[in-house]
Amino acid sequence: MIAAGESAARPDPRSFGIYVHWPFCRSKCPYCDFNSHVREAIDEGAWTRALLQTLDRQAGEIGARRSVGSVFFGGGTPSLMSPRSVGAVLDRIARHWQLGADAEVTLEANPTSVEAEKFLGFGAAGVNRVSLGVQSFDEQALHFLGRQHSAGEARAAINLAAGHFARFSFDLIYARPGQSVAEWEAELCGALDFATDHLSLYQLTVEPGTAFHAQHARGDFAVPQDGLAADLYEATQAQLEARLMPAYEVSNHARPGAECRHNLLYWRYGDYVGVGPGAHGRLTLGGTKVATRQKKAPESWLADIQAGGDGMEERLEIDPQERLLELVMMGLRLAEGVPRARFLRECGAPPEDLLDAPALARLEGFVVLDQAGLRATKAGRQRLNSVLATLLA
Repeated sequence: MIAAGESAARPDPRSFGIYVHWPFCRSKCPYCDFNSHVREAIDEGAWTRALLQTLDRQAGEIGARRSVGSVFFGGGTPSLMSPRSVGAVLDRIARHWQLGADAEVTLEANPTSVEAEKFLGFGAAGVNRVSLGVQSFDEQALHFLGRQHSAGEARAAINLAAGHFARFSFDLIYARPGQSVAEWEAELCGALDFATDHLSLYQLTVEPGTAFHAQHARGDFAVPQDGLAADLYEATQAQLEARLMPAYEVSNHARPGAECRHNLLYWRYGDYVGVGPGAHGRLTLGGTKVATRQKKAPESWLADIQAGGDGMEERLEIDPQERLLELVMMGLRLAEGVPRARFLRECGAPPEDLLDAPALARLEGFVVLDQAGLRATKAGRQRLNSVLATLLA
């Protein structure tokens, strides 16, 4: 068991991460397209046992030689889990693999007062980093976003997290309907009084299948047009850079050394196991990269596990072209980009042999390919979808 508050050093490159999905929420936010569900009653013991069984099956395939550099409890709302369940999962991970004192263990939490009171228990269970879904400090915005907490509760939860965990972060959503650059700058300035070393900032997007999608289609609200959205993004970058928390990824800012190690694992195309309904994984086994996806519907996943199955919906070998696409799509989100060594490791060739030279020429000013590797410029990261569409066509 790792102790809460211990430092999160750079992990062994041979290590892998584990993502644990808890699919339940108290309510469904109107912007959310994650695999999250509201249920009247949950048998937490049954769900915890199923997670443990899934880890047991994964251990049989991966073996015990590798170490776990990070664990991430996501959802849904994993702070609805009891500290006992979180501790049981971490104990099972430590039984199967090496889980060192420097491993990063993150748990996503909602800043309601009831869940925040669990922080002491989560820390004792082994969590050493929390990520709070604040989304805004404006009461009207919180109501629009369907959040169940107040701005005051959010501030109290952040202060409590700072007292219990060496590392914490929180999320904000901007580019909301009617939001001006000046209003966002003022809100962000206030938020930075609480952010110590990490902050996640997401522009509001309207995703299919969400309540916002139907409302937006009816004309109930409008999101900022491209020009205003770009101004909001640039104002965000300027303010965070001035506070020495530059963007290390498109939507994530941190002081040097305080980046989320688990998310870096995704963007650096490292190995990770996904357990729980709908959880994805990427594993390198015998030189082959394998993509896994667990059954999405919570009850179907649980029934399969209880019947002796592995909960798996899909398991595919990633072919060389798809491996290149995933490597570039994930890596260009990072300010550091994709190093040459990663192209060689994952694709067996340097980037010049893998990428289309005319496309690279058309993207001058938006991407750079040099001796370090391939990376998007600031302008390129701001237009990343268009850059990727051109580069990977």
